[in-house]
Amino acid sequence: MKTQKREIGVAVISDVHLGTYGSQARELHTYLQGIKPDILILNGDIIDFWQFSKRYWPKHHMKVVKDIISMASKGTRVYYITGNHDETLRKFAGMHIGNIEVVNKLELVLDGKSTWFFHGDVFDVVMQHSPWLEKIGSAGYDFLIHLNVFISYFSRMLGKGKVSLSKRIKENVKTAVKYISRFEVTVATIARQKGYQAVVCGHIHLPEIKEIDLGKTGTITYLNSGDWVENLSALEYSQGAWKLYFHTDAIKERAYQCDAEDYSEAVLEMDNKDVFKMVMKEFQL
Repeated sequence: MKTQKREIGVAVISDVHLGTYGSQARELHTYLQGIKPDILILNGDIIDFWQFSKRYWPKHHMKVVKDIISMASKGTRVYYITGNHDETLRKFAGMHIGNIEVVNKLELVLDGKSTWFFHGDVFDVVMQHSPWLEKIGSAGYDFLIHLNVFISYFSRMLGKGKVSLSKRIKENVKTAVKYISRFEVTVATIARQKGYQAVVCGHIHLPEIKEIDLGKTGTITYLNSGDWVENLSALEYSQGAWKLYFHTDAIKERAYQCDAEDYSEAVLEMDNKDVFKMVMKEFQL
């Protein structure tokens, strides 16, 4: 017997990083199977083209792609907003594939509130001035994810639950906290100057909904959809209000059960071009 899907006005996910060991694609597949949104916004870094050299593409990563295509075929309007890890798709901005559209940014009016959607890397000082440094940082982050898999596995065996090294760094290292605060204020300021009442982004892997007071400029609603590497979070908009959804709240430790499994399950061995062609084939291009 099929469970009834939750109807949502708008669902936003970002930073899935399909094609990497850290991507919790199995859990995202479960989430997508349980919702029926009018609009699905993929807010950047859905497919991680930077990391394709690993030749890693498990079956659940392709299931997520198929979930998205299935939603579009059943009437959901899907917007794929490009990010820095999937910047390869920026050359396809404006392209329509049925109900799926590739864009670099998006504007929607939700219950009279002008809302701006974009990934966020364009306002990242590191990305703008030192993209090579960002890639080094990405490699370091990916190393933490690898290390985290094994640490979490043994931590759960000892009954202590999952450990997130990178999340602790973000929450406790002063420079990381300062960077996140500066990012949020920069995004909010530019969005407010452009006349928007709300701004939705991803990129920094930190789910959030809050009002930011910009002084004389006024206040603006800042939202971040988080990620599907650590937080397993999404933004959902229904009946005039936004809320953050955390998949771990729904399934507790089941959300991390796949850590060790993703290393043992069979994966498809292919290079960058092969994976890109396979994904494009799924979109029937």
